[in-house]
Amino acid sequence: MNLESIIQSVVAQSVKSLYNVDITEDQIQIQKTKKEFEGDLTVVVFPFVKIARKSPEATGQEIGEFILRNNQVVSAYNVIKGFLNLSINKAYWIDLLNTIHANSSFGTQTPTENADIMMVEYSSPNTNKPLHLGHIRNNLLGFSIARIQEANGWKVIKTNIVNDRGIHICKSMLAWKLFGNGETPESSGMKGDLLVGKYYVAFDKAYKAEIKKLMEKGMSEEEAKKNAPLILEAQKMLLAWENNDPEVRKLWQTMNGWVYAGFDETYKQMGVNFDKIYYESDTYLVGKAEVERGEKEKVFYRRDDNSVWADLTNDGLDEKLLLRSDGTSVYMTQDIGTAKLRYADYNIKKMVYVVGNEQNYHFQVLSILLDRLGFEWGKSLVHFSYGMVELPEGKMKSREGTVVDADDLMAEMIETARETSEELGKLDNCTEEEKSDVARIVGLGALKYFILKVDPRKNMTFNPKESIDFNGNTGPFIQYTYARIKSVLRKATESSIDFSTKIDSALPISEKESYLIQLISGFPTVVKEAGDEFSPALIANYEYELVKEYNQFYHDFPILKEEYADMKKFRLALSGTVANVIRTGMGLLGIDVPERM
Repeated sequence: MNLESIIQSVVAQSVKSLYNVDITEDQIQIQKTKKEFEGDLTVVVFPFVKIARKSPEATGQEIGEFILRNNQVVSAYNVIKGFLNLSINKAYWIDLLNTIHANSSFGTQTPTENADIMMVEYSSPNTNKPLHLGHIRNNLLGFSIARIQEANGWKVIKTNIVNDRGIHICKSMLAWKLFGNGETPESSGMKGDLLVGKYYVAFDKAYKAEIKKLMEKGMSEEEAKKNAPLILEAQKMLLAWENNDPEVRKLWQTMNGWVYAGFDETYKQMGVNFDKIYYESDTYLVGKAEVERGEKEKVFYRRDDNSVWADLTNDGLDEKLLLRSDGTSVYMTQDIGTAKLRYADYNIKKMVYVVGNEQNYHFQVLSILLDRLGFEWGKSLVHFSYGMVELPEGKMKSREGTVVDADDLMAEMIETARETSEELGKLDNCTEEEKSDVARIVGLGALKYFILKVDPRKNMTFNPKESIDFNGNTGPFIQYTYARIKSVLRKATESSIDFSTKIDSALPISEKESYLIQLISGFPTVVKEAGDEFSPALIANYEYELVKEYNQFYHDFPILKEEYADMKKFRLALSGTVANVIRTGMGLLGIDVPERM
């Protein structure tokens, strides 16, 4: 039984004994005692005032006295107005530390063989451009959410849908065909995804020039956009692709192959992966078949120009295009097909889409359409909608070539981490290999933590300089604290100090030390809340609070220089437990921690 349950139980006993009234545990409000007051946990007394028919202060005094007489966990109490502050016996905290210290997987669950399946989709790149800063936030959120849900006992399938077909892909293909002169990743020395992205930008530049010429000849901008030769050629290429034109298909396979090789490098550096990858080119036909079935069953309707639509006006929305007049599909068509295939492949209990908030409408519609098509799981889909990420300079645009490339950003973070670490002397006495490893761990940790510590539903600005700081709420600050603890533990081991055995519960530990144990004990609750709310930020900010408290303890209390052997052993066990929780929590964020620094 955890501490909160123990207190709830004894409060319920006190109300029954003192006032002869049965209350349930959910009527008992317990919170951490505010730092300005003495105590560890606070019971809100106001709900019991009517039962006691006494003032809040008198009611609190009576309940406090009962608890003190009837429960050994509580060592003292005080009443401030309607709040009963309880001090927990130091022996309880030490016994709790003994339990936690012996549990290497504290705070997390291992999914059972029969655990429910949650599928988490993230990344969802287009094969016409490399991954950029926006993709980084998406991938980091998706990967972390998957790890957090797994720590909460779900069996998680990490999945990706690669948007490998459509007009955007044809734009890159057409530009390469017209302007590429046979350029390849090998001949250019460029990563494949960067090379293909270069031609996506080239298409947009040439397309805009054509629009300008047509407008000079008297066309409106809208007419020029529709009639520019390049866009007409790209549309023709898309139709040829859907009709399995061998030449177009061969070029498509070649250029997509370049992109996939580039993506794999980026994912590896980022430290994310997938259990199952779906491709739009495989799923869109399944979606088309479902849309055509829906039209036959009068769920959807066909217009005079042969396009197929869904009327969502009764749901307070508008009409949604599902198949164009030439028979080509749209993103919604593909998502219907992908959803059907996924539920056929896995017995999914919960399907989570990690996609930016600009797609809120899309997923609202997808849920309705799947429900109308008769899929019972349609309404239970979860769109994890997150905010956009920008740099201090502002927004980015892929087609204009103004995006921050994911590879470049990660490389810059690693280099900055190395420079900063060397300036601060963090890499002294490290080998060259260790320096490179620490720079990678710290640079990527800084990037990941800065992004994940923000409430995912909010828009954010990523500032590379702020993220690599060894002080404050940053990844490097937490990583350095972990490395510092590991250094202390290594010195203890080298001195043959055994801190693995049980700690004496009679030790006279300080308020700071008992508070640190209390903070550690809250880790499982934070992991559960992060899973319930799909919020890695809860874990990130818990880690910062834990590390901040530990550093104050480290500053105020001797560890290796403590003369009393049992107290030294206690502080080493406490430090080791903090290190384990740091490593576990950062691992749930997809962040590594260095053993030396």
